[in-house]
Amino acid sequence: MASKIKTLSLFCGCGGMDLGIVGGFEYLGKRYPKLPYEIMLAVDNDPYCTQIYNENFKTKCEIRDVKALDEKTLDDFDLLIGGFPCQSFSISAQNPPRLGYKDDRGKLFFEMVRILKEKHPRAFIAENVKGLLSANKGKAFPMIIKEFEKAGYHVVYKLLTASEYGVPQRRERVIIVGFKDECDLKSFNYPNSVRNKHVLGDVIDESANHEDKWFFSEKAVAGMMNVREKMNKGRAQALDEPCNTISSHLAKVSLNSTDPVLFYEGRYRRFTPREAARIQSFPETFALDAVSEARQYKAIGNAVPPVMMWHIAKALSEALAEEQ
Repeated sequence: MASKIKTLSLFCGCGGMDLGIVGGFEYLGKRYPKLPYEIMLAVDNDPYCTQIYNENFKTKCEIRDVKALDEKTLDDFDLLIGGFPCQSFSISAQNPPRLGYKDDRGKLFFEMVRILKEKHPRAFIAENVKGLLSANKGKAFPMIIKEFEKAGYHVVYKLLTASEYGVPQRRERVIIVGFKDECDLKSFNYPNSVRNKHVLGDVIDESANHEDKWFFSEKAVAGMMNVREKMNKGRAQALDEPCNTISSHLAKVSLNSTDPVLFYEGRYRRFTPREAARIQSFPETFALDAVSEARQYKAIGNAVPPVMMWHIAKALSEALAEEQ
């Protein structure tokens, strides 16, 4: 293996997967060293996520439709990564209701398969929501695995929980890993959980507790209280535990939903964008200000937690480094 594992990043968003792959950052007092990866090309079709990405990475993200990528003109690379769009597979997606791979967004994993078939990199990592496992009455996921296998890969998958890897969030994600060489597969093990667990209280900005802009109005609270017991609303998070999963619609977070919120001195408030980034395990040095707060929330909520990804990437690099 060359000194650097050349990586193509699809659906990169604001760069959670990519930051985890590259490493070289600090989070909550712990250093996550650089890993032997080099992002050779990053692609996403969201111009706002791309602005955030380009503020934080040496390799600049290209605003492109993945379907328009000509796989035949791509330079060779070693690893393909991508959190292919997951709205279609999400358990919480109700409009339209869990269409899975029948929905156009659910078909985008085929773009990863298409590039794998043409370029034959040594490995790939794909990420998606827990709902992928049961989408379309359990029919979608086996089909997806079969397509990756038909592209010539030995494939494994595991449902990982971010809080097991030093992230203060109970975010569950399916991590699919594939290898061209069966020997690489035999050398690979998903990372073990870590000792340095974190809780929500570790990442809260106390100053935000004194800024009215983050608190819900009295009208919103009164409406929630009317249905709180019956509907289990107003889901205030315990500071001594990991947070429930944050989502891409944090800018429109509601007390009448399953969104996690904070309760401080008798008042409810939303997370600030920086708190949301911390919950996702982005370091303080990760710049967000290139876009509006609403765009920050969306980008952060859709991201892969960098710290969890770092552990996965480290395990993969160790497998690829083993002499066969």
